[in-house]
Amino acid sequence: MVRYVVLPHGEGLPPPSYQSAQAAGLDLRAAIPENAAFDLKPRARALVPTGIAVELPQGFEAQIRPRSGLAHRQGVTVLNAPGTIDADYRGEIKVLLINLGDDPFPLKRGERIAQLVVCPVTAVSLQLVRQLGPTERNSGGFGSTGSC
Repeated sequence: MVRYVVLPHGEGLPPPSYQSAQAAGLDLRAAIPENAAFDLKPRARALVPTGIAVELPQGFEAQIRPRSGLAHRQGVTVLNAPGTIDADYRGEIKVLLINLGDDPFPLKRGERIAQLVVCPVTAVSLQLVRQLGPTERNSGGFGSTGSC
């Protein structure tokens, strides 16, 4: 169970919701004032409020991810994808959007702008060593495992 509050500027908007029975992410909406709609110009970015704050259970995080249709059709995506919301954060969720498309993107109140995916977190302990164990791949990086 994830508890959330609706902030004053988010009142009247639909709550975050799954758009299908098997969806992994809850859609988040732009909580900008009706009279503050604007065009997100190509190559511009904007920090968009959602009008909600969440209380995640200990041991969980929430990730802010792009909406695939918005990215595909408009070229609008989440700049720091995935954005991370830690379990101890209680402030408003905001989405950093960027328009990588060629046309301005009209951003209006209630527009579905991103997805919120809640995931378990595994905390690890780091151990400093002089050398790492060998693998078949070793230090091979980008493209080292073959093509497509």
